[in-house]
Amino acid sequence: MPTNASPRYSAIGQSLHWATAVVVLIAFAFGPGGSEHRVYSSAADFDRQLHETLGLLVLALVLLRVVWRLGARTPAPPAAPAWMARAARFVQWALYGLLFALPLTAVAGAWLEGHALTLLAGLEIGSPVAEAHAAGATLAEVHTWLGDTILWLAGLHASAALFHHLVLRDGVLVSMLPRWLLGQRPGTR
Repeated sequence: MPTNASPRYSAIGQSLHWATAVVVLIAFAFGPGGSEHRVYSSAADFDRQLHETLGLLVLALVLLRVVWRLGARTPAPPAAPAWMARAARFVQWALYGLLFALPLTAVAGAWLEGHALTLLAGLEIGSPVAEAHAAGATLAEVHTWLGDTILWLAGLHASAALFHHLVLRDGVLVSMLPRWLLGQRPGTR
């Protein structure tokens, strides 16, 4: 990934980052959770449909982010102790891994349990695989654990950004904030 002399991520990079964060939070909030009977009950239809729609949106966003990152110029990382640089890299890779794993385990789990994906507006995507209910239930459980894990890891990521901003004062957080939020006009650093 090429680095940039600019201390900021591009508007595209910032938009993909924040859109992903918001969609993940909303998907978590609307995840019906609980037993299979509860998740697929008619009372949970809207929440499940919204959750599944947002989950596929997360997958689309992370695919776009990876494609963008392959060619985008990003700010050089700040000078930091080796342990801090390794931890930042680990958290970044772990978040990307979870952003892929969460929707994939949800889709595979639902299909293996014998359920179609039901998106908003009633669009259904039937299972292309044979039912293997026990495997699907296991993947659904893994999906739940991964959902909790991504929130904890995202919280650690946000805490580290605040630490960089408030203690180290190195511009890491500002590099990912939109200029309008900072009260800056385009073309200013």
